Amino acid sequence: MKIYTKAGDQGRTSLGTGVGVPKNHELVEAYGTIDELSSFLGLAVSGLRGDWVAQDLVWMQRKLFVVASMLAGIPGEVTNEDMAYLEGAIDRLAAELPPLSDFILPGGTMQASQLHVARTVCRRAERLVVTLLQDGITEAETILPFLNRLSDYLFCAARFVNHRDGAGDPLVKLDK
Repeated sequence: MKIYTKAGDQGRTSLGTGVGVPKNHELVEAYGTIDELSSFLGLAVSGLRGDWVAQDLVWMQRKLFVVASMLAGIPGEVTNEDMAYLEGAIDRLAAELPPLSDFILPGGTMQASQLHVARTVCRRAERLVVTLLQDGITEAETILPFLNRLSDYLFCAARFVNHRDGAGDPLVKLDK
């Protein structure tokens, strides 16, 4: 099987349903952003020790593959169990963190910085999915809460990695 189809040479691609669309179609933009997010998670995993945060991120990459497939029209689902897993993972991280009293400047260690980048890509994907839902382009309503929770996880994971590695949170104090 050849990897190239040449359909992209004219700026077109096919959804999972076989329907051809322009490469800048809203669904392609959304699932492409999910792919970008998964790639950033892979980058973060490569720099983390083989601990439970890395294991969580690999699990999330697998779920993001399902999410991207759903956006491409391939049947799949994000379940209540998936949401419970994410919420439990957030709670595990938060239990290890000092209370937050100020805004955080994204950064710290390389691994935490990579998680912050992933968080911002996740937020972009979330905004794209909101538009798809509002415009009636997708009915995959379970994707939105999953992405929202995932971005919360990535925020906590970045804080956790900084805390664990002794870097702490880079804080921003706003003048009042």
